[in-house]
Amino acid sequence: MTHIEVGQTAPDFTLLNESGEEVSLSSMQGKKVVLVFYPFDFSPPCTTEMCTIRDDFSGWDTSGAEVFGISRDSRYAHAAFKKAESIPITLLADVKGEAARDYGVWNEGAGFAERGTFIIDESGIVTFAVHNPAPEIRDHSVVEGYLSNNS
Repeated sequence: MTHIEVGQTAPDFTLLNESGEEVSLSSMQGKKVVLVFYPFDFSPPCTTEMCTIRDDFSGWDTSGAEVFGISRDSRYAHAAFKKAESIPITLLADVKGEAARDYGVWNEGAGFAERGTFIIDESGIVTFAVHNPAPEIRDHSVVEGYLSNNS
């Protein structure tokens, strides 16, 4: 499995968002991007993580970064999850796990993405990377701190 590290070029992808629109990383050139891979919509740990982002979103939002949540769930599940939990970020459907594989966070045996967060700068280079196994919830304050110190 590929493991993406700081300093590498971020792998491109094209995925559907919760509204059925295609989103490509390559279309974000010139913008800072944060990718938050997670296992499943509506699971208790994932809901906790995504609601933490929601509740502290001003720290993420002021960085000017485009923030995307990515899991193997369908765009329909994402739409329901986003509405039910008032998630402020775009959710992308990686139903086959291709993007998660490219970023080194796909758990082949379990068939889902583990928890990975990647910050990509305006030129497409990974400047921050963290990968946690599925049961281990991330501390998003680390990401928020990185964003506020590197805006």
